[in-house]
Amino acid sequence: MFNIFICVYLTLMNSYYSIKRENWEADLIKLSDLFGIYAATENGHLPEYELVNKANTGKIVYNKPKPSTPLKTFFLPVKENVTADLLPGKQRIIIGVPNCDVSALRLLDEIYLDSSFEDIYYKNKRENTYIIASDCFDILEHCHCVTYNVMPYSDSIADLAIVLKGDEVVLRILSERGEQLLKTHFSAVQVTGKDVISYIETRHREVTEILTRMNKGLPDYRMTGDLVNYADDKVWHHHSQRCVSCGACTAICPTCTCFLLIDKPGFHKVKQMDACQYPGFERVAGGEDSLSELPKRFRNRYMCKYVWKPAKFSGLACTGCGRCIEACIGKINKNEIFRELAK
Repeated sequence: MFNIFICVYLTLMNSYYSIKRENWEADLIKLSDLFGIYAATENGHLPEYELVNKANTGKIVYNKPKPSTPLKTFFLPVKENVTADLLPGKQRIIIGVPNCDVSALRLLDEIYLDSSFEDIYYKNKRENTYIIASDCFDILEHCHCVTYNVMPYSDSIADLAIVLKGDEVVLRILSERGEQLLKTHFSAVQVTGKDVISYIETRHREVTEILTRMNKGLPDYRMTGDLVNYADDKVWHHHSQRCVSCGACTAICPTCTCFLLIDKPGFHKVKQMDACQYPGFERVAGGEDSLSELPKRFRNRYMCKYVWKPAKFSGLACTGCGRCIEACIGKINKNEIFRELAK
C-alpha cells in the first residue's frame, strides 16, 4: 500500500510544472507569432476572451469563474459558410476555460465528430486548438456544476490546467498534446515539492464542498430528468409567463447547438445558430408548428437537456454553469423550478 501511494504521488508531482508569472507572460508574447492566443481577461463584471498582446497580458484572469462567452463559440460560430474551402488556419491556444465549458465539449464532440456524419469544420477547429483550463477557486451565485458531478477543475478533455499561486503560474498536464506544448514552448520547470500540489488539492476540496453546500436540495442530473419528464403542464404554463422568447438562455449555453442551414447565392450554405425558444423554431411547410405555444417551447428546452439528450449521448447537456439564469431577461431561475418540482 505504501509503495502504491509513493507511485501515485510521484505521478502527480511529475504532471505539475511551474513558471514565474513574468516569464509566462513573456512566453505568451513570443508564442503569439505562432499561435492565435486567447485568454480570459478582466472586462467589467465577468471575464471575457481577448486576443493576447503586450498590452493585456497583465489583465489575464486566473482561477475565477467564468467568461461571459461560452467556449463553444470558438468551434461553432454564430454564422459559418459550410460550403467554403476548408482552410487549415492558424493554431490557437485558449487560456482560462472553466471546467463547466470544458466538460461541455464531451457532448459537442459526440455530436459533431460522429463518424457517421462528421462535421469537418468543427473537427478542423478542434484539432487546431489547445485548451488550457482554469481551476475555479471562486464561486458565482448560480454555479452548480458539482450537482451534476462536474468538478470545478479539469482532469481531462483540456490539454493543460492553470493555477496562479502568488507570482507563480502552475501548469498541470492533462494530455499528451498539452505536455508537448508545455515542454516545447514554455520555460517551465517541473514541480519537485509537495507544497504546491497540496495547496491546489486543498483549494479543489474547499470549492467543491462550498458548491455542494450552496446547492443543497437541488436534484442531480438524472433526477432532474425524471422530474421534468413527468411534470404537469401547469408547471410550464406558470413558469413560462415571464419568458420573452429572446433565446438568450440557449445562445449563452455551452451545450446548445441547434442551427439552420440557409441557402445563399452561388450554391453556398450558411450554418446559423438557432434556438428552440424562438417562435417558429419547429415551423414546417404548410405552417404546422408543434412548438407554436410558448409553454411548449419552454418545456422543450428542459426536455432536450435532461431527457432526450441523456437518452442518446453520454456527455451532459447541462454542466451547471448557471449562465442561462444570469442571462435571462425574465429572471427565470431553472434551479428554483427544479427545487419546486423536487418537493
